[in-house]
Amino acid sequence: MKLTKGKMASLGIQHVLAMYAGAVVVPLIVGASIGLTNEQLTYLISIDILMCGVASILQVWKNRFTGIGLPVVLGCTFTAVGPIIAIGNNYGITSVYGSILVSGLIVVLIAKFFSKLIKFFPPVVTGSVVTIIGITLIPVAMNDLAGGEGSADFGSFTNLGLGFGTLLVILLIFRFGKGFVQAIAILLGILLGTVTAFFMGMVDLSPVAESTWLHLPTPFHFGTPEFHLTPILTMTLVAIVSLVESTGVYFALGDICDKKLEDKDLEKGYRAEGVAIIFGGLFNSFPYTTFSQNVGLIQLSGVRTNNVIYTAGVMLILLGLVPKIGALTLVIPSAVLGGAMVAMFGMVIAYGIKMLSNVDFSSQENLLIVACSVGMGLGVTVVPEIFAGLPESLKILTESGIVIGSLTAICLNVIFNVRKKDQSNMADSEKAA
Repeated sequence: MKLTKGKMASLGIQHVLAMYAGAVVVPLIVGASIGLTNEQLTYLISIDILMCGVASILQVWKNRFTGIGLPVVLGCTFTAVGPIIAIGNNYGITSVYGSILVSGLIVVLIAKFFSKLIKFFPPVVTGSVVTIIGITLIPVAMNDLAGGEGSADFGSFTNLGLGFGTLLVILLIFRFGKGFVQAIAILLGILLGTVTAFFMGMVDLSPVAESTWLHLPTPFHFGTPEFHLTPILTMTLVAIVSLVESTGVYFALGDICDKKLEDKDLEKGYRAEGVAIIFGGLFNSFPYTTFSQNVGLIQLSGVRTNNVIYTAGVMLILLGLVPKIGALTLVIPSAVLGGAMVAMFGMVIAYGIKMLSNVDFSSQENLLIVACSVGMGLGVTVVPEIFAGLPESLKILTESGIVIGSLTAICLNVIFNVRKKDQSNMADSEKAA
């Protein structure tokens, strides 16, 4: 498919809409929890969106030192929400950004070492991780489809009709559309859903009216960073957990783009994330990680060129600089976004299953790895309070289904496959001797 500037812009907008809600919700939750004013919260959201664009471009641009070179979109990691709130309330917001800065520097320094662990990420692990990511995101999509968790009209016929109507439009476009129209099915579904919601009186344009036209970033907006050991260790652990999530996304995109990833590629990808985290600390934003919803969008659209992500990155930067334009995306009803997310997150699950098709399931060990990791990921997502009694330091590893499922897959692979292979190689060496 030949991409004109107009088509490129449409595909870029589609990627922005796919990740925007996830990117905005992190500063909204954190800001409200640590007592920021409306003015501070406005800055936080705008700079977050801007830095998402910078981080995405940094990751897609493959050079000598940084960049995975795949169509990756970066956004705030949800893993950091709980720890940031705890650090902000106990040590202050300046300590939050001090710990983010140091954790980013540590990621840059360990990128080379972490990339050497590629043997711990065979298809049975990466396929399981991608499947877990999709499964754990589906509840988010369904909550939005019903009107948004905690909303007064949650599960109303209007919300359900709007959400499933949006999903139906997307499916019809895929069934009968061709070429570029099919590639922007998600965007068209969201636009038609929002227009329908407008005529139903469900679109609130006040965020656009209240937003300013220009918003410039300033380093250390909330004050000079402070450095305390416990927050630094906490944010470093968050960053390492995010690298595990990103690894699964890298391999999924590598598979989609028919590119075999080497440890050098992973090293540059990890280092780019570390630099993005440092930028987050400098400009008072957040730690960044790869957004899996955009992987589903790439699979759905069939467009795998990096130029689309560059376009989306520039759009995110403009949205951050011009809040009034960015506010337009906030008028999209939750039900409409939820309907689109069902398709996108479902595609992440489907692609994880496709990656698992390369696994030898005649091996009981591989079956157990998939069974336990997916089971743990889904279990923690459905029953999040199961580990509520654990210390705060351990909750970072246990409160996210993605994290606990990924760690389960990695650990079981080491026990069942890596150690067995090492023992087999040792036995072969002894026989040869």
